[in-house]
Amino acid sequence: MIPLAGLVIGILAGLYFDVTVPLELQPYLPIAIVAALDAVFGGIRAVMEGIFNDKVFVVSFIANVLIAAFIVFLGDQLGVGSQLSTAVIVVLGIRIFTNVATIRRHIFHA
Repeated sequence: MIPLAGLVIGILAGLYFDVTVPLELQPYLPIAIVAALDAVFGGIRAVMEGIFNDKVFVVSFIANVLIAAFIVFLGDQLGVGSQLSTAVIVVLGIRIFTNVATIRRHIFHA
């Protein structure tokens, strides 16, 4: 119930407040969101497998976002930002789909 309330409050706050991302940070926002989604789906998978640890989840969440943003930043500095962005999205996408497939198997017992 608490996560659902937090989700509703977050959505309402996002709709009410005018949130703008600075121009310098805009290339990193999609990467950060995908990295955060990877951590969230990994957390859901861990809950279903009975091995969830809140400290591991928080560290994983923060580390995923920071490492993904750093890789994209490094790519921008080297002049290959779009290639490294694509690589990060592909790797995180594979991890997300793997976690979702495992979650689906747990739900449908397949």
